[in-house]
Amino acid sequence: MSADHHEEETAMTAAPGRTGVLAQAREQVLDRGEGLSQEQVLAVLRLPDEHLPDLLALAHEVRMRWCGPEVEVEGIVSLKTGGCPEDCHFCSQSGRFPSPVRSAWLDIPGLVKAARQTVETGATEFCIVAAVRGPDSRLLSQVREGIDAIRADGNDIRIACSLGMLTREQVDELVAMGVHRYNHNLETARSHFPAVVTTHSWEERWETLRMVAAAGMEVCCGGIIGMGETVEQRAEFAVQLAELRPHEVPVNFLIPQPGTPYEDFDIVEGRDALRTVAAFRLAMPRTMLRFAGGRELTLGDLGAEQGMLGGINAIIVGNYLTNLGRPARQDLDMLRDLRMPVKALSETL
Repeated sequence: MSADHHEEETAMTAAPGRTGVLAQAREQVLDRGEGLSQEQVLAVLRLPDEHLPDLLALAHEVRMRWCGPEVEVEGIVSLKTGGCPEDCHFCSQSGRFPSPVRSAWLDIPGLVKAARQTVETGATEFCIVAAVRGPDSRLLSQVREGIDAIRADGNDIRIACSLGMLTREQVDELVAMGVHRYNHNLETARSHFPAVVTTHSWEERWETLRMVAAAGMEVCCGGIIGMGETVEQRAEFAVQLAELRPHEVPVNFLIPQPGTPYEDFDIVEGRDALRTVAAFRLAMPRTMLRFAGGRELTLGDLGAEQGMLGGINAIIVGNYLTNLGRPARQDLDMLRDLRMPVKALSETL
């Protein structure tokens, strides 16, 4: 063996090189279904642009092998908008910032109508969201009344909720209502969280998610890319999410909101967004990875298709909480063109 060959082999063993990390990921993630470590995710995130097509192709192979071809489609609606007491720096719904979003409640007929419209898009998931630290008795009563009204309307769509941090008793109440999945995003890596939110801790969010999982609800937990985190912190975030073993991870990209501390932040560059999506897939091969807010701004139409071919297997259609998405029909047409079947409601029950 030559000295040069020996040095190359040693370097690959110690820390996979740019092409070596993809070969290692193919054997580890694609063949065995084992997610990448934090060091490996970081190596993926540092891959240069010329390796992006190979990375996306591998992430798509992983998605197809461990999740299958179906795409889960979801619609979301805000039951209580604005006026939140927390200071999440990315959020225009915080009552602490001079953003244009004002507090408002959606009535029960409006909730039923939104659920009906969501079903008409072909979606199988309907998520009821509220901008609160955590639900009070009034909010939980409205959620209960809303779910009852949706069912009375003959709508059997699966219902998820995102209502902030919970107590054990509130978790049990939601289970009794028939809520099958709960969303509570960790938002970013534990080491970066204090720079994003100061009114509550990352650990408080983690505890809610732990109780949700223990109660038998599916855990939906993701975050936002582009909030000033380093590439090392993106890798940290990926493995922290993997440790949680969530059923679903929504991937958002920062939309700089007027009046918030992040209003002047740059939009995530499209190639970095796609690289991050693929890295998350390689960290969580069996998890539902959902395109969420900011994808239209960051990726555009072509990028959305690349993401669907780079590890994504779920999508939110229509509008987001305080931002316009693109028409649901456009996303459904994209899935048809890509020959990706939409998961049927009967398959999710």
